[in-house]
Amino acid sequence: MFLNEKFDIASLDVIFNRMLETIMSSKNDIFIISEQSQRNFEEMQKELAAIRDEIAIVIDEADYLEKTTQHAKQRLVVVSKAFNTFTEEQVREAYETANNFQIKYLLVQEKEKQLRERRDDLERRMKILYDTIKRADQIVNQVNVVVNYLTSDLKDVGQALEQAKIKQDFGIKILSAQEEERKRLSREIHDGPAQMMANVLMRSDLIERIYRDKGMDAAIKEIAHLKLNVREALSEVRRIIYDLRPMALDDLGILPTLKKYLSTIMEYNEGVHIHFQNLNQEKRLNSNYEVAIFRLIQECTTNAIKHGQSTEIFVKLEWLKRSVNISVKDNGAGFDKELVKEQSFGIVGMKERIDILNGKMNIRSEIGKGTLVTFKIPFSDDEI
Repeated sequence: MFLNEKFDIASLDVIFNRMLETIMSSKNDIFIISEQSQRNFEEMQKELAAIRDEIAIVIDEADYLEKTTQHAKQRLVVVSKAFNTFTEEQVREAYETANNFQIKYLLVQEKEKQLRERRDDLERRMKILYDTIKRADQIVNQVNVVVNYLTSDLKDVGQALEQAKIKQDFGIKILSAQEEERKRLSREIHDGPAQMMANVLMRSDLIERIYRDKGMDAAIKEIAHLKLNVREALSEVRRIIYDLRPMALDDLGILPTLKKYLSTIMEYNEGVHIHFQNLNQEKRLNSNYEVAIFRLIQECTTNAIKHGQSTEIFVKLEWLKRSVNISVKDNGAGFDKELVKEQSFGIVGMKERIDILNGKMNIRSEIGKGTLVTFKIPFSDDEI
């Protein structure tokens, strides 16, 4: 009944004006988020510079204490070998001097580790903020395109509104996904590295007490446990950073990065086996292309495990003269394409990447028979 009703020009103007007001309001909100993120980013830059300066000072101090500790130990060896030549007070003084320098050296080393971890944490947070700022700018540009389109050309209004609705929904889903990702990262950091580092701080406070009460051996044993905790925390932080964006992608290229990523996926998902095949010689492409290839495969493997409950996944890359073909096949639950909308968030995201690269994507899936996703990405000599 509603669809058959006719709108006059005034009613249509009201609808357009309200839509434009909503879009402009959203754009202003994105501007505010971007500006706040930029200010936070600049503050973190200053803090990072200060930490790097402090690390340099601590490294110099550690080098000095290492040499001083070695001299004190050599002195202790000399005194110990010529015990009858030195007084008891001289022997005791040599032992305490060596012991004190050793403890100071260990504490400075621990401080250096904490500063490095703080530096790595700041760099990770700055990367997230940078991506937020960049994405906010992209969304603002997209909003400007929609606004210009709506205000300059009212032909095919129904289709324009439909396209704008899809883009708006997609933008909202992107913002929602970013917020969910922030929550996930917050939980991972809180439950993982943050808890570990809190434990490290607590145990580091106990070292001096253990040394006084139980002696050097017990203190060194506690330091060994402390090192293990720090190593575990560092490993967890590196995993989180890798999930955000593998640094090896820029340095080593797509193949080593993919192999490492797929291996890591299998480690964290027991019972899942991923088979990787590369045909022909890899070509180093423009960073945008390599990131897109990595994200497409990441999306497919994540969907296969999370939604398809797959246990076997086959990933294949085929390098041709002017294109690369990608296929990701799994033995998961599959889905009915008639029931799964083409506008679903995962599919839209992959289509967006493929469209930007002028590529093609095809999805074949049946319930109970797994899913096959193929991509064809062309490139020219300029992208190599």
